[in-house]
Amino acid sequence: MSSPPVPVRHVPFIDGLRAIAVLSVIIYHLHGAWLPGGFTGVDTFFVLSGYVVSLSMAGQASTPILPFLGYFYARRLFRIAPALIACLLVTTIAAVLFIPYSWLSGTVHQTSTQAFFGLSNFTLAGSDNDYFSPRVDYNPFTHTWSLGVEEQFYLLFPWFFILWLNDRRHLAMGLAAAGLALSLVWAWHLHIVDQTHAFYMLTSRFWELAAGMLLVQTRTLNLRSLPGIIRIPGAWASLALLAAGLIFTTPASTPYPGGLLPVLGTAGLLLCLSGEAPSLLRRILETTPALYLGRISYSLYLWHWPVFVLFRWTTGLQCWPEYCCALALVFALSSLSYHLIETPPRRLLPRLRAPRYVPILIGLAALGLGSALASLTWGLQPQLSLSTVTRHAPDWYPDRLPPQQNTACGLKQSRFKIPGMTVFRYQGTRCAPGPRIFIAGDSHAAAYNAMAKLLALDHGADVYEYSAGGCSFLSLLFPPTPACTTISTAALQDILTKARPGDILFLPALRIPRLADQFTLASLAAVQAQANAAAPIRSAEIAAALPLLRQFAANNVTIVLEAPTPIFPAPTFRCADWFNRTNPICAGGSTIPRAAIESLRAPVLQGFAQLQTAIPAIEIWDPLPLLCPGQICSAYDGTKPLFFDADHLSGYANRKLAPSFAAYLRQPTAAAPSL
Repeated sequence: MSSPPVPVRHVPFIDGLRAIAVLSVIIYHLHGAWLPGGFTGVDTFFVLSGYVVSLSMAGQASTPILPFLGYFYARRLFRIAPALIACLLVTTIAAVLFIPYSWLSGTVHQTSTQAFFGLSNFTLAGSDNDYFSPRVDYNPFTHTWSLGVEEQFYLLFPWFFILWLNDRRHLAMGLAAAGLALSLVWAWHLHIVDQTHAFYMLTSRFWELAAGMLLVQTRTLNLRSLPGIIRIPGAWASLALLAAGLIFTTPASTPYPGGLLPVLGTAGLLLCLSGEAPSLLRRILETTPALYLGRISYSLYLWHWPVFVLFRWTTGLQCWPEYCCALALVFALSSLSYHLIETPPRRLLPRLRAPRYVPILIGLAALGLGSALASLTWGLQPQLSLSTVTRHAPDWYPDRLPPQQNTACGLKQSRFKIPGMTVFRYQGTRCAPGPRIFIAGDSHAAAYNAMAKLLALDHGADVYEYSAGGCSFLSLLFPPTPACTTISTAALQDILTKARPGDILFLPALRIPRLADQFTLASLAAVQAQANAAAPIRSAEIAAALPLLRQFAANNVTIVLEAPTPIFPAPTFRCADWFNRTNPICAGGSTIPRAAIESLRAPVLQGFAQLQTAIPAIEIWDPLPLLCPGQICSAYDGTKPLFFDADHLSGYANRKLAPSFAAYLRQPTAAAPSL
């Protein structure tokens, strides 16, 4: 077996640049307003990665291709995998313990398992949530997207050096330059048509890594170095470009054109400082603190984001004591990770006498085992979780039912697709057929899922559920978007083709403004003002809906509108446990005066009255008396949750309301609210 290539010696000031990059990212993630463009520290990391990996390989022209590939991939695996596996497993355990499933955490599980294989950027790009959306801030694995980009680059990198190994260096540089140019053009194109994919994918980030690769390739051609009179001012100018990128780059401009400033600044610093005699800037970058932060930058990057996200899910991360505690934990975990997990395998690799495919197989097996352990841990979440939401899922989730006993019927479940949504059907079996019910609306229609199943189980109903998040029919609050209009119209037209005389069309929706969603709060005064200001929208929606509703009425289909249910000043599920009750998101509490709800409902009920005047067959079902029997509405009925978050019904509320809705179907006019 041929001896391994000798790596190029360490370049200290690069650790100083790594320190700038990782601190920028940490500051941005801690509080974005402190360094608005701090997320571009990742762009700096990409340039440095392309540079360092090329520098470590550029002198290996005499190495045969197979030993070269073995050395490269073994080194990358032993550099990346140990700390990554440890961080992902610990973070998975913490997420299983403290993070219940919700819309806000919906991508956490898949991202965690894909991160072991460098594929989390694909998961995030396909989730329709860009890097700057609130949902991403609550996923403790979001930061692994950049590791995925680097790992995918490493799969391609050796093949860019095949020509280099065969002493065809100008051609190799041309190939790298062509890849850079194509990637830059693609980044510009995606910036216009698909910002989310532009941010997450290697194809639109390759130019940043290739910039570092080209810098090394040009250096090895023995070109005349920059004269000192250019190097020193050039280094400071490059630092200014990097700083401008960290301060002024906006989310809407990344990775192109916003990435140009940090990439040019980092490339300029590498060009001007490499090989230079000590200068003030190099001495700053090579100070002991900067060098240490640079050395542990990989571990810092790995650990800071999960710690910040776990703070958001538990105590919160909005004040100085929380900032300081989070940072102390980040630096402690990162230091331990660097010294105990990251460094030993890197020192072990050169002493291994086995063929290079052995450490590669070891690394791949470790990643596979880590992913399997993570999946097993997720599977045990109902037993391991510290959250009452997860442990008592049927009470919280509106699509769950506890084990059924003594039900009148069986339950048959099926689904089919129409444009824009999947339709779910629940049929009672082994009993006399009951009513046919079509539920259509936004996520609040989906929040009646358990009730739909109970109507099938207890009354033989045949229930169709048409729901699309954010797309209600007759919201009377927000002007419908063109996309939602298309989806809602397609759903109602499909129902028209299926509905028969005597069937029921149930149209629940969020029709009063939110006091809180799953991550932010609003004031009652602002919500009331928004409800009052929606009068023109209500009039326009009523006028637009009447022709379609008249078609249902003409077919003797009973149209049932849901009178608005209470809203609350905090998302209930995020405030249900001992470890999150003091979170700032819970400051509003879990109660609200009934008078405030009645005031918010009044404009909606007036709109319903207009509809009933035009179409007398329209009926109204009002769940408020059951959900709020007193003068203070609570998100809880004793210890049982009535609402999952601030406005979606819980599974327990579904079970509580199902008998009322079934009774209403037999005598609808008895349950109409007074105006």
